[in-house]
Amino acid sequence: MQSADSIDWAAVIADPRFQRLHRRKSSFLWGLMAFSVAYYFALPIGAAYFQDVFRIRVFGVINVGLLFALSEFVVAWAIALFYSRIANREFDALAGEIAADVGRRSRGRA
Repeated sequence: MQSADSIDWAAVIADPRFQRLHRRKSSFLWGLMAFSVAYYFALPIGAAYFQDVFRIRVFGVINVGLLFALSEFVVAWAIALFYSRIANREFDALAGEIAADVGRRSRGRA
């Protein structure tokens, strides 16, 4: 494994594949963040402004509000699973390709 000092980071950053990877990953993460923040704030907003809906009993003492609150955990895990699958399939493959090219170039200079 090579040291960080031997890597030409300016060349990595200038690589169009790295820029494409960074742009795709950033837009994907901003989208996930926007969705998760909107879903998170839907609970207090719903509890404040849609109390009649949140009070609807589903079964026993379980109501829509409680189910929505519990769904926050399910959604958080789903987002994490979705991100990990996309990252493993797309982002990691492109990052590995870039890293392999940087490694070959660095060994060629040494």
